[in-house]
Amino acid sequence: MQPKDMHPSTLTAQAGGAIDAQSGGVVPPIQPSTTFVRDRDYAPLNAANIYARDHNDVARQAEVILAQMEMGHEALLFPSGMAAIAALFRTVPNGGRVVVQSGIYWGTTHWIREYCTRRNVTLVEVDASDTAALAQACAGRKVDLVWVESPSNPWLKIVDVAAAAQLAHAAGALLAVDSTAATPVLSQPIALGADIVMHSVTKAINGHSDVLGGVLVTREHSATWDEIKQDRATAGAVLGAFEAWLLLRGMRTLPLRVERMCANAMQVAEFLMDHPNVEDVFYPGLPSFADHALATKQMTGGYGFLMSFLVKGSRDDALKVAGRLNLFHRATSLGGVESLVEHRHTIEPHTGIPENLLRISVGIEHAPDLMADLAQALGQ
Repeated sequence: MQPKDMHPSTLTAQAGGAIDAQSGGVVPPIQPSTTFVRDRDYAPLNAANIYARDHNDVARQAEVILAQMEMGHEALLFPSGMAAIAALFRTVPNGGRVVVQSGIYWGTTHWIREYCTRRNVTLVEVDASDTAALAQACAGRKVDLVWVESPSNPWLKIVDVAAAAQLAHAAGALLAVDSTAATPVLSQPIALGADIVMHSVTKAINGHSDVLGGVLVTREHSATWDEIKQDRATAGAVLGAFEAWLLLRGMRTLPLRVERMCANAMQVAEFLMDHPNVEDVFYPGLPSFADHALATKQMTGGYGFLMSFLVKGSRDDALKVAGRLNLFHRATSLGGVESLVEHRHTIEPHTGIPENLLRISVGIEHAPDLMADLAQALGQ
């Protein structure tokens, strides 16, 4: 069976069929060398490897798997999710125009705003989960790039990717989707019409909170993709061999971890909805959630592991709940095997995040233990 014919669970568990041909090991090896030798006629001993800035066997193995999972043409790994985003936005010409979803990860928004100011790029921010609003933002002028995040962080809004792709293409733009909170297990934006998908592989794709990385996956070969590849090679925004090996190792359990995390998250969300000290819960799996129907249509196998909820009361009440939690670690990130809690207003104080909002990333622990921890923290 060829890797392209494998189910994602098989593809990842088998590391895309990669083994150490020299030793026979079932684990792909790490090659830490930064440079590669040539023969006496000055021909490379391995034509694929000349210098580590752009040539890394284990990174290529991980990229192939990610491209296959996303149903894309090719993938490129970067040393962080933000490095991947920057590589894409650097293809937008000076004086260009981009449409960017509002209410997404603040680090993305902050960097894009500063970049567009420096490069004289017109930035239009819009709630892209509102298809009519997105249509208005894309209408009337040529657009170079449309950037959306689905599910969004921390509001968990869902963008209709198929509709967004049509609107972007009609405006002459590429559609790029940050699908970090969905992972390739739950959503494949390229199959819905997106041109490029981005993941912070730091999150669930690695899943063990020990690798910083990002990836871009393209639907097809293009001049823009060539520009991104060339920029990565010459600017040196590459992932190290050891980090790529850890990433590949983490990916081998990705579908299994996501399945457990989604099941846990659904139970936790239902528990929080029924709790008297919770004002509201933002999770696509809840039938009461505004984008539930679209999430059900667009996501497969679950609704994700990320959610936010409003504690009844003030900022101090929310911080007290976070402080009483024992199993949910107070830390910034998401998608790891361990559950995390974050008071978003502390991290993003000037972005309109309610002071009583807590964001949680649900891990692979025993769901009743997580609910018991939340129960004692919230009080009865």
